[in-house]
Amino acid sequence: MIGDDSLREIYQDGETIYDGKIIRVEKWRVSLPDGREAAREVVIHKGAAAIVPVDAQGMVTLVRQHRVALDTFTWEIPAGKLDSVSEDPLDCAKRELEEETGLRAANWRRLSHVITTPGFCTEQISIYLATELSQHEAHADQDEFLRLQKMPLDEAVNRVMAGEFRDAKTCLGLLMAARVLADQPRLPRWGDGLPPNRRMAGFPVAQG
Repeated sequence: MIGDDSLREIYQDGETIYDGKIIRVEKWRVSLPDGREAAREVVIHKGAAAIVPVDAQGMVTLVRQHRVALDTFTWEIPAGKLDSVSEDPLDCAKRELEEETGLRAANWRRLSHVITTPGFCTEQISIYLATELSQHEAHADQDEFLRLQKMPLDEAVNRVMAGEFRDAKTCLGLLMAARVLADQPRLPRWGDGLPPNRRMAGFPVAQG
């Protein structure tokens, strides 16, 4: 059986073509498996984190924004880039969730760590499921213009399957979150959204 080494390209040297705030573009010279050389244009990205925030009623909070590169409006899960390559993606996820939505989560679960466009970019995104949410004040970046929308997670998944949601991290995050939550044991809930164990533990109960 032929191993992966027969497919490996080996970096020889490179030069920076563009060095920006979010990305750096480099031109590499690589050796191919057959000994020839080739040029590769590579986008260097610090990485990012994305969050699927689902509340006790099964509602997910999504972000509406305009993506000027494609001149299109998108529905996306909250997300943002790492401050540095050494930043813990979970710290980034917590920061971005609160900045964009004002939400904080008591429970976090990493769903995946995905490679977005391996043909030319180093970006990787850690995707988290955030539950046990509490609402605080949002403080988005000055150059971010967002609109928030809550919808049932099931509806969001249906819109992914219908092709209405096209952002890749959002599609994957919603589908994985729905699968994870569907596999969890379901406890009966009252109108306040609290399961019996939390109700009996002394959490306040909504009246009326």
